[in-house]
Amino acid sequence: MNICDIQQKLRKFAEDRNWHQFHSPKNLSMALTAEAAELLEIFQWLTEEQSKEIVNSEKDMAAVREEIADVFIYLARLADKLNIDIEKEVIAKIALNEKKYPVELSKDNAVKYNKR
Repeated sequence: MNICDIQQKLRKFAEDRNWHQFHSPKNLSMALTAEAAELLEIFQWLTEEQSKEIVNSEKDMAAVREEIADVFIYLARLADKLNIDIEKEVIAKIALNEKKYPVELSKDNAVKYNKR
């Protein structure tokens, strides 16, 4: 997936419809939150096991895929409007998390580590 290509397609889509006037960072972040809530709504009343078994329902998975796409679209538009390189920032965040949460301190490894 080329995020820049997707952002360019989304930018053109918005330009062709004169939607730039509505795509402020505030509005895009609000739309992103609304779409994330729609994704959450699919899982809201499911048990942990039911949430894992959703992959067996084509109807439910179609809804999940659509909402994930909507979340990504608004996130990509927001990053584009703010000139944020998503790929660069994700890689930087992963590196930060690797330092912040070293493997040897993870829950499963901590149990093994403490038994030595």
